[in-house]
Amino acid sequence: MKVVNSRNGGSFLVWTLAVQLVLCGSGVYTSDSTKSCKLPSESGSERKVLSRLEPLAHKNFTVVTENEKESYTYVFQLCGDAAGVPGAGVVQLDTKSKNKPTVIGSYNSTQAIGGSDWVMLIYKDGDTYDAHCSKEKRKAIVMISCDRSVDVGPLSVVLEDREREQDCFYLFELDSNAVCPVIQSQLSTGSIILIIGLCLLAVYLIGGFLYQRLIVGAKGMEQFPNYAFWVEVGNLTADGCDFVCRSRNRNEAPAYRGVVAEPLEEEPEERDDHLLPM
Repeated sequence: MKVVNSRNGGSFLVWTLAVQLVLCGSGVYTSDSTKSCKLPSESGSERKVLSRLEPLAHKNFTVVTENEKESYTYVFQLCGDAAGVPGAGVVQLDTKSKNKPTVIGSYNSTQAIGGSDWVMLIYKDGDTYDAHCSKEKRKAIVMISCDRSVDVGPLSVVLEDREREQDCFYLFELDSNAVCPVIQSQLSTGSIILIIGLCLLAVYLIGGFLYQRLIVGAKGMEQFPNYAFWVEVGNLTADGCDFVCRSRNRNEAPAYRGVVAEPLEEEPEERDDHLLPM
């Protein structure tokens, strides 16, 4: 089986136009969300897996397969009517015979299994086989894998396993970053705040320096932004540190000093000359 990507091949262009005409003519569009998918047994875990595929909604994915005898176009849509066929999640269009579309799987019978970087979407209850697989209903498996480099990659056909009595299936592959796990930040909240603070400080210093030098025309230390303010803050901080950390009591009495002997003032000499007789 030769697989032709949806971007190549002339036959694909013809069938793309045909599919678009079918969609426009029927007035059927992709459902608004994955809620249109019906699970056989409603499960919260499966709904959570389906919610990871929300970015793939409103999109048709097409791939063409060709060989010497057969040529098929497959159309896949997430929880919506593929190629305008009501209830069909995956359809097969016969390019050569132009027969009606064959429903490979229905989104009314959906099963979703998910891992850390992949989702397996299973559509059951397709059209019955004519002569294979005990004439059971067809089933489509779409394997959606993580690829961070693309939003949505091309759809590809891996195989059609119909050489068995039961549980036959069609397997498709699709890459998308929608199923990639979220990358957890390795930085703590404190580290992020510190980095933001350092960035703001760098902007303040560089921007202030350029402003002081180029606009104000400052020279030397005055080029530092808000130089007078920071000098005053530094002095006040030093005074506060000195007041808090120094153990010396600023109000203590002065140290004892020895008494300095001062020369006594000489009393004026009493003169008694006035007592002598004249």
